[in-house]
Amino acid sequence: MKKRAISIFLVLVMLVFTFALTGCGSQASSGTGGSKAKDLKIGIITSDAGRNDNGYNASAIKGAIKASKNLGVQYKVVDYTNGGTAKSFQALAQNGYNLIFTLEYDFNALVKGVGNNPPIAKQFPNTTFVVFNDNPNVDSHGKTLFKNVISVMFNVHQASYLAGAASALINENAKTLFGKGYNFTPTSQTRSVGFIGGTNSNGITVFSDGYIEGVNYVAQQLGVHYDFYTNFNAGFTDPSLGSSLSGSFYDKGANVVFACAGVVGDGVTAKAKQAGKLAIQVDADKDSQQPGYVLTSTLKNTEVPVYKLTDALVHGSLNKMARVQNYSLASGATGITDMSTLQKHLANTSEAKAKWKEIKTELNTIANKINDGQIKVTNAQIGEKFDPSSLKNVTFK
Repeated sequence: MKKRAISIFLVLVMLVFTFALTGCGSQASSGTGGSKAKDLKIGIITSDAGRNDNGYNASAIKGAIKASKNLGVQYKVVDYTNGGTAKSFQALAQNGYNLIFTLEYDFNALVKGVGNNPPIAKQFPNTTFVVFNDNPNVDSHGKTLFKNVISVMFNVHQASYLAGAASALINENAKTLFGKGYNFTPTSQTRSVGFIGGTNSNGITVFSDGYIEGVNYVAQQLGVHYDFYTNFNAGFTDPSLGSSLSGSFYDKGANVVFACAGVVGDGVTAKAKQAGKLAIQVDADKDSQQPGYVLTSTLKNTEVPVYKLTDALVHGSLNKMARVQNYSLASGATGITDMSTLQKHLANTSEAKAKWKEIKTELNTIANKINDGQIKVTNAQIGEKFDPSSLKNVTFK
């Protein structure tokens, strides 16, 4: 009898222990198929600019690190190799990575397939793939091709419009705003700005379109005319090329050059300081790269969507999210900087301070008009076509 009682007691203990383990497992479980967060894995495939670009790629990696720390997921960064995006997709998916982000503009293997191979998205239906700056996951009728592909869009066309407006406003008032150390071409001689892009793709032209539309807006308000110099073949890895290209634009009278070309932009900012003029950077806040010679940075903070989508993966809501994610000015993932670094280098006069305040107020007004739809900015990322002839106050060089 005593042995039977002990046996019953041990069975009860085991049952209690089993239920306790089940309860703990339920509380710790999350993500796809009830997997624990520590068993979930995310991959980052960098763009050609590389993980140390201080912007686009680095911000995404920062989001992965944050997700690993706060959410408990595993992450891996894979560096871009020429033509190797497809292999990176396959390797990560085959190794059980649940969520794979690619920052390179190379989508054919993912959604169309290359050679005799089916689309990678079709090969790995249980893996979610995230692409940036474009929506290649649609057919000719606009219908979604694969449910496991998410396109992330930043409203950088709107942010670039603000950068363009700021360029024109500051250019028109450079004599009042700046003192020694600058060498602006007077507006009495010419009015011009420049744009250097890494490649002629929607992910780059979305910046240039918005930028020159912003310049045109201010030029139209003031009744003046601007020349626009461009180059879309700079690549993303050679700062010296950025220096030489921007130097040619500055020599032609441009006082501001916008760089959207990875570390090529570092050469542009260096040349801006040398020339005594201004540059605009992209992706992250790089205003302090050459303090006083970077007008602003057009922000594309990839950290925000990387963390947000990973959080959705962990909490099992990723499949419920829209296949196209738009990040607006209000999201904090895009916009321009507050230009406080440049402000420190303005002339120390009451006229300069008053004019700066006036410009900031006008930019805020323009941002509000964009937000409420009064100003419509061309968005190349969603297939909108830019019409240069619509800009009556700009000549394309």
